[in-house]
Amino acid sequence: MTVSAISRYEFKARDRVENFHGNQIVYWHWEEHLMFCAPIALPMPPSMPFRAALETVLPGCYGAHPDWSKIDWSKVTWMLDSRPFKPNMDASLAENNIGHKSVLRFWTPGLQGIDGIPTC
Repeated sequence: MTVSAISRYEFKARDRVENFHGNQIVYWHWEEHLMFCAPIALPMPPSMPFRAALETVLPGCYGAHPDWSKIDWSKVTWMLDSRPFKPNMDASLAENNIGHKSVLRFWTPGLQGIDGIPTC
């Protein structure tokens, strides 16, 4: 059977930032916690302070984990779009250079797995 490559696949992506009514999609992933196997995609306003995302949005996503309330945010290691990142907690997502479809990965030292039992 002959296979042909589509060399010109043109379409208007449906996940463009202008389709989110002033929000942008931000992916969050709590590393070393297999209870959450993949990043969580959240529509968030670019003007939202980083601290507000941690205190008001993420608990609704990750709060069921027994270690969530134990996180010491001053010790968390971050990556933004595959590079090391140190967030300014009081600056907005945009001011932290977090854009549409950015991926934020975070590690919580001493809180791997569930209740200290590693899952990785």
